[in-house]
Amino acid sequence: MTKPTIWRSIAETLTGEITAGHYSPGDKLPTEAALSARFGVNRHTVRQALARLAEAGAVHARRGAGVFVTASPTDYALSRRVRFHRNVLATGRTPSRQILRQETRTADPGEAAALHLPAGALVQVVEGLSLADGTPLAMFRSIFPAARFPNLLEAMTRHGSVTAALAEAGITDYTRAETRITAIAADTLLALHLRLPQAAPLLRSVAVNVDAAGQPIEFGTTWFAGDRVTLTVSPEAADTGEADAGEADMGEADMGEADMGETVDKLS
Repeated sequence: MTKPTIWRSIAETLTGEITAGHYSPGDKLPTEAALSARFGVNRHTVRQALARLAEAGAVHARRGAGVFVTASPTDYALSRRVRFHRNVLATGRTPSRQILRQETRTADPGEAAALHLPAGALVQVVEGLSLADGTPLAMFRSIFPAARFPNLLEAMTRHGSVTAALAEAGITDYTRAETRITAIAADTLLALHLRLPQAAPLLRSVAVNVDAAGQPIEFGTTWFAGDRVTLTVSPEAADTGEADAGEADMGEADMGEADMGETVDKLS
């Protein structure tokens, strides 16, 4: 069996110490010089190990200040109306969104089936990243029926919120009809966007949201960074009610809502 490289062993050691609580969120790691002396290696090897930890989201560097431990994995209690923005704020971090794509196109067969649309129907597509303190937690793709929401993309550009954009179209509330969660490995593009190594573990959520009449209005897929988010299925979690209209929460339905009938396929 091939032995791991020295920098990988150092990265694994430091990861284990962070996980064990030897360093708390916000703590500064020892300097490169101190780590070099501890492990008996040069600074270049230490930098490689720290770079691996940064790719995994375990640490972040502050120019001129050093390398600091990032916050522990964000805890998401999956209930009917929990929102990403609210979840991240509850952990003391700052939520944000980066929109990568907005377009109108023809639905593929899977999207049409999920949204109960005829073949060839148009859909509105929004893709982006969900971040906490600037670190990507997940990449999401949300699909909406274009015939029902012809002005959704323009409304989202103005409001910066799916909830507010849907409210403008007359949807004052919506809930989760189904969520399926599967463990997968990050491909090249997902790894790039989420700042992870290729093949890093992800949790993929595929879900359908419905209006008050039970009509599907959103088909969403979210790819969570497996070591940055803890998903907790909690059927008895308190219903938070309608989301704040001013919540800057693109794709929030993918990040933290689940119906009582949540289905978990595979978590490991």
